Amino acid sequence: MTSTLARPATLDTRTVRLLQAGVVAGPLFLGLGLLQAFTVDGFDLRRHPLSLLSAGEHGWIQIANFVVSGALVVACAVGLRRALHPGRGGTWGPWLVGVYGVGLIVAGVFSADPSMGFPAGTPEGAPPELSVHAILHGVGAALAFNGMAIACLVFARRFAALRSWGWVAASIATAVSAVAIAAWPGDGISVRLVVAAAILFAYLGALVVRVRRGLPDAAR
Repeated sequence: MTSTLARPATLDTRTVRLLQAGVVAGPLFLGLGLLQAFTVDGFDLRRHPLSLLSAGEHGWIQIANFVVSGALVVACAVGLRRALHPGRGGTWGPWLVGVYGVGLIVAGVFSADPSMGFPAGTPEGAPPELSVHAILHGVGAALAFNGMAIACLVFARRFAALRSWGWVAASIATAVSAVAIAAWPGDGISVRLVVAAAILFAYLGALVVRVRRGLPDAAR
């Protein structure tokens, strides 16, 4: 088992740069999204998901936010693959992180329908019928969220092989808490989605730091 988990002690410059993209993605996506949420007229984060910003007057900003953040996550996935493959979790973990990034890109390219009174003049409540764009937006969001949550469990398996039990617990807790927060019934889904996204992005950023500090060598 040790031989399949051990990796070179030093990561090359290109791999490090790819990994760093995953650290940037979370602050960019959440920072720019929340900045808009608190400055765009008529937008109320208590009722409106960040996705609805794509339907506003300056919707291109949130569309670009989705696409650029997703591209950064995909780059990070490539870096994780280069750093961790071969080895336990070194194939499926990076692939699922890549799904996370692709899902964000799809959610950006295909924007949500105006609804719940945003933008101004839009009727309250959900639209009577979803457009193809909105359906594909939902597919992209589901791919992103579920891809990263499952990736956490895959990495938990690798950490278990390395006997890094704190990281095993953190990986499982991240997946469970993100899913539980997003799926919890009741009002406030928009805020809960932001919290769940923050948890997943935080895990990805922490994972990158751990990999750079020597996760590939932990079995030695």
